[in-house]
Amino acid sequence: MTSAAPIPGRTLGMGVDTAVEGRPSVAAPFGTALRAMASEDSRVLGLTADLGKYTDILPFAEAFPDRYFNVGMAEQNLIAVAAGLARTGKIPFVTTYGVFATRRAYDFIAIACAHSAMPVKIFAGLPGLTTGYGGTHQAIEDLALMSAVPGLVVMDPCDATELAAAVRVAAAHDGPVYVRLQRGNVPVVFDPASHVVSLGRAIVLGEGMDVGIVSTGLMTERALDAAATLSREGIAAGVLHVPFLKPFDEGAVAAFAASTKRLVIAENHLAYGGLATRVVETLYAARIARPIVRIGLPDRFIECGSTTYLQDKYGLSTTRMIERARSFVQTGAT
Repeated sequence: MTSAAPIPGRTLGMGVDTAVEGRPSVAAPFGTALRAMASEDSRVLGLTADLGKYTDILPFAEAFPDRYFNVGMAEQNLIAVAAGLARTGKIPFVTTYGVFATRRAYDFIAIACAHSAMPVKIFAGLPGLTTGYGGTHQAIEDLALMSAVPGLVVMDPCDATELAAAVRVAAAHDGPVYVRLQRGNVPVVFDPASHVVSLGRAIVLGEGMDVGIVSTGLMTERALDAAATLSREGIAAGVLHVPFLKPFDEGAVAAFAASTKRLVIAENHLAYGGLATRVVETLYAARIARPIVRIGLPDRFIECGSTTYLQDKYGLSTTRMIERARSFVQTGAT
């Protein structure tokens, strides 16, 4: 990571991340947690496709160089090698960008890992609009693609606390896991001393009759900020955090929807095929009818630009979430 301050409004370099404001943060929580895990379990290995610096696995690599493998720019080989190592009793943790894992190595994940029930743990960087490098690097459809693979656990952690917890949850699961990876200085939203991450469980973070926000990943931090602002304005807003797209906590989603008059569904992903689609399907099966606003990305590849600009343009910023939720409650407009 570079220490140089980024120029406002400019697309950041590949190794430069947006500064965290307003909350404490943890540097490289994934790599740090993996290093700690590896010190306890000799079966843990780390692999990457020439992206060790940019996927925060270096803390592990520096501590355990004999258990770290860089296969080069060959994502299909990356997954195949990991699957082979898993067959020998190892627990391989794989890092690359989400677009490369899903678009280039999809069949290898489906067959070598999921079909064979191999415990390969994939931590995929640059999810959604967390990079300004355009459609070639923005994994905006990965949740939909990965959720379609039978037997694959899919997780979108909110913060540094959940990302660190995801390492242990993934290692404990006897099967393949796909985790969206936030890198660099990652905000701390949840207290690591009290926050519990359980496989397939959603978490109610607040209740509100006027509007309920169902969110995943980094959008949960913004949902909490939006709910606090709306509550100060006299709008009772609740938040349901859904860190797992698979297994999906249908019971929690249905109960949360039943407790509020309307729903806002927020995800750093296409507005279909991911969280919103799973929520709508769940409500249909439970025969719960609620007005819904989807906050997500449109059916298009997103252009290059600063992440702050792009997130605001496409409605993912806290400000835009507040505006849409407020209008939804006050006028019914979506």
